[in-house]
Amino acid sequence: MDLVLCHTTADFDALGAAVGLCVLRPGSRIVLTGGCHPTVRDFLALHRDEYPLIERRSVNPQQIRSITIVDASQRDRLGKAAEWLDLPQVSEIAVFDHHLQADLDIPATVTQIEAVGASTTLIVEKLKNQAENSDTPFRLLPSEATVMALGIHVDTGSLTFEGATARDAIALAWLMEQGASLGVIAEYVEPGLSPQLQDLLREALNNLRSQTLHGYSVAWVLLSTEAYVPGLSSLASRLLDLTETDALLLGNVYKFGENENNRNIAPESPVSNRLTIIGRSRIEGTNLSELFKPLGGGGHARAASLATRDVDPLLTLNQLAEELKTQIPHPPTARELMSSPVRSIRPETSVGEAHRILLRYGHSGLSVVDAGDRLAGIISRRDIDIALHHGFSHAPVKGYMTPQLKTIAPDTLLPEIESLMVTYDIGRLPVLENGQLVGIVTRTDVLRELHQQKARDRGSNAEFSYCAVPESVEQLLRSRISPELWQLLSIAANIAQNRGWQLYIVGGAVRDLLLATDDTLALTDIDLVVDGKCGSDDSGAGVELASSLQKLYPESRLDVHGQFQTAALLWPKDSAFGSLWVDIATARTEFYPYPAANPEVEASSIRQDLYRRDFTINALAVRLGVPRSGELLDFFCGLLDLESKQIRVLHANSFIEDPTRIYRAVRFAVRLGFEIEPQTEGYIRNALASGIYYRIQGENGRAPALETRLKSELKYILQAPYWKVALQMLGDLQALRCIHPSLELDRELWRQLRLLDRCLNGRRKKEEGRRKKEEGSSATDSVTDLTDVKDRRKKEKGRGEKEEGRGKKEQTIPNSQFPIPDAQSPMPNSPFPIINIPDWQMRLEVLIAYLAPEYRGKVAANLQLPADSIKRLEVLEAGKNQLAENLPKCELPSQLVLLLRNYEWPVLIAISLQSPRSARRQIWEYLTKWANVEPPLNGNDLKALGYKPGPGFKRMLDDLLAARLDGDLGDRAAAISFLAQRYPQT
Repeated sequence: MDLVLCHTTADFDALGAAVGLCVLRPGSRIVLTGGCHPTVRDFLALHRDEYPLIERRSVNPQQIRSITIVDASQRDRLGKAAEWLDLPQVSEIAVFDHHLQADLDIPATVTQIEAVGASTTLIVEKLKNQAENSDTPFRLLPSEATVMALGIHVDTGSLTFEGATARDAIALAWLMEQGASLGVIAEYVEPGLSPQLQDLLREALNNLRSQTLHGYSVAWVLLSTEAYVPGLSSLASRLLDLTETDALLLGNVYKFGENENNRNIAPESPVSNRLTIIGRSRIEGTNLSELFKPLGGGGHARAASLATRDVDPLLTLNQLAEELKTQIPHPPTARELMSSPVRSIRPETSVGEAHRILLRYGHSGLSVVDAGDRLAGIISRRDIDIALHHGFSHAPVKGYMTPQLKTIAPDTLLPEIESLMVTYDIGRLPVLENGQLVGIVTRTDVLRELHQQKARDRGSNAEFSYCAVPESVEQLLRSRISPELWQLLSIAANIAQNRGWQLYIVGGAVRDLLLATDDTLALTDIDLVVDGKCGSDDSGAGVELASSLQKLYPESRLDVHGQFQTAALLWPKDSAFGSLWVDIATARTEFYPYPAANPEVEASSIRQDLYRRDFTINALAVRLGVPRSGELLDFFCGLLDLESKQIRVLHANSFIEDPTRIYRAVRFAVRLGFEIEPQTEGYIRNALASGIYYRIQGENGRAPALETRLKSELKYILQAPYWKVALQMLGDLQALRCIHPSLELDRELWRQLRLLDRCLNGRRKKEEGRRKKEEGSSATDSVTDLTDVKDRRKKEKGRGEKEEGRGKKEQTIPNSQFPIPDAQSPMPNSPFPIINIPDWQMRLEVLIAYLAPEYRGKVAANLQLPADSIKRLEVLEAGKNQLAENLPKCELPSQLVLLLRNYEWPVLIAISLQSPRSARRQIWEYLTKWANVEPPLNGNDLKALGYKPGPGFKRMLDDLLAARLDGDLGDRAAAISFLAQRYPQT
């Protein structure tokens, strides 16, 4: 265990430096050795989960490998943690500090103590150097950049203290580039006040008037001075912080004489009152600039001022306060913020089992409910870790849970929720309705809502400006889809709202909407997610909503998949919707019992539903229906990745759990023109190099993700126009090993695929040319020609029926393993034989055929290819050997045709790709030139000549065909003469 120690009563500089070291040394944990400053405590009450903090009592001293001390160089500043410095197994002790006057009494192996304004600066310089010399893109998380910037701001007085240096300024500037939040910094940095402003602060605190509305507190105060006072904005900010007010109007009235600014005015000129008002607001939706504009003021929505004269100061201030109250929106309630349903356990559940549940679902805590489903307590991951540390894995959680809980109701407002979390340092608040646990609001839920509020306030830039979140995409969606589709979505949203659910459009439709450049967007596949419980049956809210919609749209077809709580509405060819597929699912989470398994799904919240998705660009959702219709949910910064044109996975184990995501990453990257983000590419390569998929196949006998799901992804790629680029990218990633561990895209396999493509393109072009020729000739055919064509088709039909009646035993040649299916027979006069399997399957068969013969059938069966495809691959090697032996013996076209007509067309193509050029030329010549040549006479002709039908017909027709192929027959008369000589009639 690698530890970073902060001194007792840690300040922002110690915390910021510690966080930076954890970025430099991944896996390190931060220990606050003895409390922290009040402002740091308040900051961590909301942001604790952003940083790798661990309690001192949770540390096992015997597991400590290294210790790093920040912002301190003396043992007595580390409290009881100083005892760890004497542990024999500790291999390294490092000290980073900026207090030169302190005597170092720590047995450090590495020290860096320099004259800078903040210890954090030393760590930021190392991070900046690493970023500049890294081969891969480097970026801090906003939470990391923000706390480090706070460390420098606080210890340097925002670069105003005597000890501040240029190095501190450079470090601070770099942190701003990395996304440090100015809003958070302003909230926790405390600038100083002049003596005059301090006196006015005391007066303001004594005379402040305030009112609470919708959970927000609004305050106003009027101060009177003899003259103008500079620095009122700092006074307003300090007053706002001290009173924890959400909005403040600070007025200052003073006397102003005209002669003060104009020396030409006589001294006896009248003196008037001047009123200055400073406004500050933290409330979403308020606009102080608009409020002050009628009186000549202005500024920003959340910070503005005005200066006016000859007005009643108190009346003016009170009127503005009343108008400000009307701007205050109704804040979000717990019902809108909470996650539901809540993962809960019984008090008798063991600590070990609770830990397993936390790992399975990625939660940081669990609710504990009694037999009547009444809330009994909450146990956090921290509580469970401590219990496990002391060896109590089999003990019931009731001995470690927190029973005395703060709870909230569904209509509790966001400001009250935030206040409870900060005041009592609570990370999660259960939501109770009629005594039942209906949801839970976490610290993450509150932070996300505050983040999105600030994003909306700032327009296109969020508080963490790297990740912009639009306020609403409702108008964008409505303008780009058809009115009929918008009506369908509106009806669905209303049905959901009437049942107390929330409906979202998610995934690819949202992605394509945000990427679209055209005014219209043709959506044929839409995913909807319902967040809410269903009271009627076990099929889920999604199924119930789909059933209700189907009653309103009876022309649609309803498919229900109860196991996954999903349903689909299909309009195959509708006049209004065209071909439309609407998938409706209940919000759910999923868990993979082992790598490459089929996931197990359970009902959950919209956030968990989005977290289970493959990539950030597909984890976007748009809220449909009130409240906040059109709101974009972007929990994982997918919008940023859309702007950056990169494919980024949601978590490190994503490809371990589902290897088909590797193929989807490539498909989306090539299709959208994006790049796979470097860390995501690293996860792909690590997953493939681990060999986990093949180990799982050996242990469990199968890996479901590598069966039909992998085949589906291969189909998507191999049938796409960009299949070559995608396959090359898969080859570079060595991802073809998902098909078989030995499969790689080397030069020879790529050559075979290119030859196949030439073959398929040649067939396609010749078929198109034939169709065009027939269409052109049909327009000029005479009545006689049409009659001749009709007669010829009748004869061909009769011949086909007769030949079909000869029995299946004539479809194969003895000792041949390659049957000739009726479906593979060439069309009369076709310049190229028909291949009745799609191009993508041909490409996939070529990939599989490149494996050693003993693996081909097994891989094809594992991918669940059609039976005929599996058979072709199993007998391919034998066919190749047969042709390698017999093709050199074919000197005449007839010999070539009589040999090769016993093989399926796909088999011949596969063999040709693996054969030498001479054999490939013979097979290609057969396919393109000889395969469709017919005997000059047919069975009806033979009967007309007096021959009796029977097995001899086939020999006679074969001899006629051979003679024609070899050029020994010319016209019909020559054919009749040939028969008379070879088969004389008695």
